[in-house]
Amino acid sequence: MALIFPKTLFALAALAWAASAAAQGTEEEELALIYGDNSTVSIATGASQPLRRAPAVASVITAEDIAAIGATTLAEVLETVPGMHVSRASIRYTPLFVIRGIGGGGQTNPQVLMLQNGIPVTTMYNGDRGSAWTGVPLENVARIEVIRGPGSALYGADAYAGVINVITRTAGDAPGTTAGVRAGSFDTQDAWVRHGGKWGAADVAAYLRVGSTDGIKETIGTKTVPAPGPLNTGYDAVDGSLNLSLDKWRFRANYKLRDRLQTGAGISSALDPDSFGRAEEVAGDLSWTDPAFARDWAVGASAAYLYYAFTYPTNVVLLPPSVKPPDGLIGGPNQWERQLRLSGNATYTGFAGHSLRLGLGHDDLDLYKAKTYKNYIFVAGVPTVVGPVADYSDTDPHIRPHQRRVDYLYAQDEWRFARDWTLTAGLRRDNYSDFGGTTNPRLALVWEAAYDLTAKLLYGRAFRAPSFNELYGNNPVANGDPGLRPETINTLEAALSWQARKDTQVNLSLFSYQAKNMIRLVGTSWANAAAQHGGGMELEAVWDASRNLRLTGNYSYQKSIDEATGQDAGYAPRHHGYLRADWRFSPDWSAHGQLNWVADRARAPGDARPPVPDYRTMDVTLRTAAKKPDRWDIAVSVRNLFDAQVLEPSLFPVQIPGDLPQAGRSAWVQLSHGL
Repeated sequence: MALIFPKTLFALAALAWAASAAAQGTEEEELALIYGDNSTVSIATGASQPLRRAPAVASVITAEDIAAIGATTLAEVLETVPGMHVSRASIRYTPLFVIRGIGGGGQTNPQVLMLQNGIPVTTMYNGDRGSAWTGVPLENVARIEVIRGPGSALYGADAYAGVINVITRTAGDAPGTTAGVRAGSFDTQDAWVRHGGKWGAADVAAYLRVGSTDGIKETIGTKTVPAPGPLNTGYDAVDGSLNLSLDKWRFRANYKLRDRLQTGAGISSALDPDSFGRAEEVAGDLSWTDPAFARDWAVGASAAYLYYAFTYPTNVVLLPPSVKPPDGLIGGPNQWERQLRLSGNATYTGFAGHSLRLGLGHDDLDLYKAKTYKNYIFVAGVPTVVGPVADYSDTDPHIRPHQRRVDYLYAQDEWRFARDWTLTAGLRRDNYSDFGGTTNPRLALVWEAAYDLTAKLLYGRAFRAPSFNELYGNNPVANGDPGLRPETINTLEAALSWQARKDTQVNLSLFSYQAKNMIRLVGTSWANAAAQHGGGMELEAVWDASRNLRLTGNYSYQKSIDEATGQDAGYAPRHHGYLRADWRFSPDWSAHGQLNWVADRARAPGDARPPVPDYRTMDVTLRTAAKKPDRWDIAVSVRNLFDAQVLEPSLFPVQIPGDLPQAGRSAWVQLSHGL
């Protein structure tokens, strides 16, 4: 299998040759300014520490990395992470973050826990991050930290295949005021303003962005509508945030709105250009932290609130009249949620060689309202039109209001029991009001074998909580089961971090996992009906070829087996390669290229279609490198430069002919200016 086709190999090689020939005598410490500081991570233990010594397999993407790769959304960033592939659901084309072969094959993505500034953004209806996170912008992101592997011993539910923490900018990360605009393919337009400074004695960071896109319009065939047509992936967006800090206190507020959010390939795989949804999220948290509360004690506490609503201002055409005469099937499920999360933690360092972290919390998670509008009911399992669209919220709702309460406590000890050895042991107990309790441990042994070599051996157990839809949903084709148990996974990992030379870093991780009680549709009901096991490896390297050129690459291999059939679990690539070149060819300009290779994606067991085609894409970005407050900064990016055909697998047994096409060649240009 060839990793790189000739055109992309030539382009990257030419970039590297030109950069080496033009290498200038800049200072070595400028590298951190160019590429950002990704040498520390906080997601692994809850406290900042060197990445190479963190008791987890983790990745850090800085704001400088984001700018270099020309990413404008979170999905574009995460595709560069070793062991992670971004697929798509057919409904609303929602990104699916597939980590180590886990997380594909559904319309939702509950096996990956998403955090914003360390706080879960999970919505209860589907157990994932919700549609307000569609097209998440990146201008206000300081860094993104990712754990590949289990995280329930620290973060609880849904830290199953991995954890993603999006950390927004503080006043120190973004001093002054910057405004920017961007326009590109698919009639995509964005404008934003960002400010960092003082408000009296408090540090303040604020951000506002408005944007819209018509979305990609690739032609797609559907199972229920024989005639092909364009996808419907457009939306309007508003994003805002406020970050205030004063002494030991911090207050953060975030707002997300996705309006006129189109249905992708259709809710029931029937193209529907006229229907749209509306997703709104309001989140806030207040925290207090005292790192010197008492001798050997650091203490913190937080309260977080989240409001999420997904509604259909227009009722959705599930099946058009041509398929379901005379009127078609029309529906409009709406739901509203509110969440309150209270937590406290304390760290004690009074024992020699130990850092003991203790925590507890209470979550009150309430799907407090639901509305169901439709023109049909099920008769003997068959949807039957019974009249005009009406409110069925009381008589035949898609779900009724439900509330979940969670109490948890955890303990974690980082024990440096010898000069070069650290053992991290953690245990967390979660008690759920609806399905009971679960206990999840972790162990991590880190050996600093030499000044340039660190070895890790890791074990963790994690769980994924059933969503409200899986427990209580009232849909005759996908009925809830209140007796569902959480999914569980046990993972064993080994990792090496090697500073091969002063200018070269190499990381290798090996993993094996066993997943049980996986929730799948059996007939017309959700059930704990599946299990799978898998393993693989991730290799990544960074080479500072010169003071002006950095080459970054990674290769991942995974194999996941469905235990009921003994076949590949499907949907995820067995092979995934990534190569990136960053060249600062003048004091004021830099050029960046990246190649993404996805290969060997099997179908789900029982799906007789040919494997999903492999693909290779290349993106190039040119931007000003030395940002100055008194001038315009410019960036131009071309995505999928060679217009490769990119397809993501459609679900089995809902087979969409031709699968789910992704964007062809596209481009954008961006201007920003300090005010």
